[in-house]
Amino acid sequence: MKKLKLDIEYCYGIKKLQAEFDFEANGNVFTIYAPNGVMKTSLANTFRDISKGIASSDRIWKSNQTKRIIHDENGSELTPENVFVIEPYNESYRSDRISTLLVNDKLRQRYEAIHKEIDEKTEILIEELKTRTGLKNGIREDFSVSITHNPDNFFRALECVKGEVENDVETTLGDIVYADIFNPKVEIVLKDPNFISKIEEYITKYDELVSQSTFFRKGIFTHNNASDIAKNLNSNGFFQADHSVSLRINGEKIEVTSMQGLEAAIQAEKDLILTDDSLKSAFEAIDKQLQKNVDLKKFRECLEQNQIILSELANPSRLKQKLWVQYLIRSKNAYEDLVSSFNDGKENIAEIIAEAKAEQTRWAEVISIFNERFSVPFVVRMDNQEDVILKSDTPSIYFDFLENPEDSTSGSAPIDEVVLKSVLSNGERRALYILNIIFEVEARKTAGQQTLFIVDDIADSFDYKNKYAIIEYLTEVSAEDGFQQLILSHNFDFYRTVSSRLNLKRQNRILASKENGVICLLPEVYQKSSPFSHWRTHLTQSPMLIASIPFLRNLAEFSGDDDSYKKLTSLLHVKVDTDQFSVADLEKLIKSILHDQAALALPSPAAIVKDLIYQVASTIAIDSTESAALENKITLSIAIRLKAEEFMISKINDEPFWRNISKNQTINLIKRYKADFPSEAGNIQLFDQVNLMTPENIHLNSFMYEPILDLSVQHLKRLFTKIDAL
Repeated sequence: MKKLKLDIEYCYGIKKLQAEFDFEANGNVFTIYAPNGVMKTSLANTFRDISKGIASSDRIWKSNQTKRIIHDENGSELTPENVFVIEPYNESYRSDRISTLLVNDKLRQRYEAIHKEIDEKTEILIEELKTRTGLKNGIREDFSVSITHNPDNFFRALECVKGEVENDVETTLGDIVYADIFNPKVEIVLKDPNFISKIEEYITKYDELVSQSTFFRKGIFTHNNASDIAKNLNSNGFFQADHSVSLRINGEKIEVTSMQGLEAAIQAEKDLILTDDSLKSAFEAIDKQLQKNVDLKKFRECLEQNQIILSELANPSRLKQKLWVQYLIRSKNAYEDLVSSFNDGKENIAEIIAEAKAEQTRWAEVISIFNERFSVPFVVRMDNQEDVILKSDTPSIYFDFLENPEDSTSGSAPIDEVVLKSVLSNGERRALYILNIIFEVEARKTAGQQTLFIVDDIADSFDYKNKYAIIEYLTEVSAEDGFQQLILSHNFDFYRTVSSRLNLKRQNRILASKENGVICLLPEVYQKSSPFSHWRTHLTQSPMLIASIPFLRNLAEFSGDDDSYKKLTSLLHVKVDTDQFSVADLEKLIKSILHDQAALALPSPAAIVKDLIYQVASTIAIDSTESAALENKITLSIAIRLKAEEFMISKINDEPFWRNISKNQTINLIKRYKADFPSEAGNIQLFDQVNLMTPENIHLNSFMYEPILDLSVQHLKRLFTKIDAL
């Protein structure tokens, strides 16, 4: 954007404002000083509406027709994404661009391509496992916990069972539905001591019967082994090739020549065990326990159909592992395909993550802007950079509270943001807000996003160290191509400092004034560190001549010129010689104090200075302009105090009293007036205002004149008019 053109009417109290900012000719930054109540917040609100894509209005005078034309050099409206308003403070603000600081599209695309294939094959396996397990969701987590005791170790769990899946054979356990056994209701029962006792009783009896079997051998050849062998012989065509199996049953050898014969022999031996009266009695005790709860119906049915599984319930954790292995054996193709893809991509993923870690350098640079420059009792860090870069995760910001912020080697402790805010001062909490502003600015910088920044008193309420840190950062922002700034402030000290640090031209340093609601923006008159240099070359202009009197008096006092100090005091307080002090007298004093003013020739040398002060003040008072000119405010303040003292001296009518006042003259006159005229409440209140508003505005020096600039001239105009009417 080369130019910014404003034509605004009835926007948040701005009756009318027309202005143009030429960024191409004058640079990327304009500073605007606006006294309280002139237009600063209203203008910021107007731009905020643009950034949000909403219409502006006048909140008070809603019947007025709002006009908001804010265009660039081509007459094009500004788009919301091209405007960012930095408020003085917004505790809830969070930049939604933080993650873009760490984006590396090439890395993410490579990472996503690998994971897309893995995710697709994972989904194929999960869908098969859903059917086998009866679980609708949570399969990855349940499997991971069963194998590794960690819900996030899915691929590690797959690797852990690889040997069993590849080498073990399919058994009848694979027919069991996982969800029928392992669900919250059943797992509660499996932990019941009484139920466990019944299970142990059954297992003991079962083991006793197996040990008596001439067919099965406990721990060596069980019913599961027998069924597995039968299935494998059949699936491999053993009997079709006219082979036979010799079995030993009850001490006799029996030759079996078919799958049917083998299965019948195995089933007969199983039935012999399972129909034993004592075992049936033990099972009935278990069954009785399960009939107490209708939610256990499926578990009960599962045990009835697969009674042999009771012998596995002594170790539920191991049973879970066996079931998962059997499910994976039955889904071996999907399992092996997934594991193969994961292993193939593992090395590439490791390389990508290593590159992603290198990208953290950019993030570290951004964080250091805040940590190194701002004076706060905490440091900022972020621990999930890799996930932000590769997985589009939201950045997680963490804080460490410092034991001694002045000592970098002192200890620190992690602290939650909510707790952190509760122990910080107002200024330190504002620093957290600045952190998010930096995120936003740096993200826009990284993205190359052309932006107009409206900076609304961002340094308000900060201490000087942090205020200068903000100014330093704004200076860096000003150097970026595609970034323009309007820096608004009602604090003249900040306005002056940031204008100086950014080395702005006169055309870029703007003073705002208001006349009948119409806003006027004019280049600053004073271009050096203070207005004094400007005044000393314009002493023939009455407002600047009058405003120079307090400073001349300060110089006389500082140089030990007591005589000049006393004479100049007669122009700030009513003294015996005040009415005889001429412009010629003042010119003589100026030449004695300012040695470079030998050629000075003030107009109307015979005029009385007090009369000149009143005359100029009256002219200023009827001017409807909300001027930020310092000389006008000082002139009004001097006139107000002189008139107030004149009135009180006249009313008190005690010349010895006021002649002998050596210091604090206005205060002493007010005290006497209150004592003599206690019933004149209106006048007393007026004089209290004089004493409250004028002293600091008159007794100025080169370091402390900003407060009067921040004061609206309208307050002084109203006070002068009231005092003048006495």
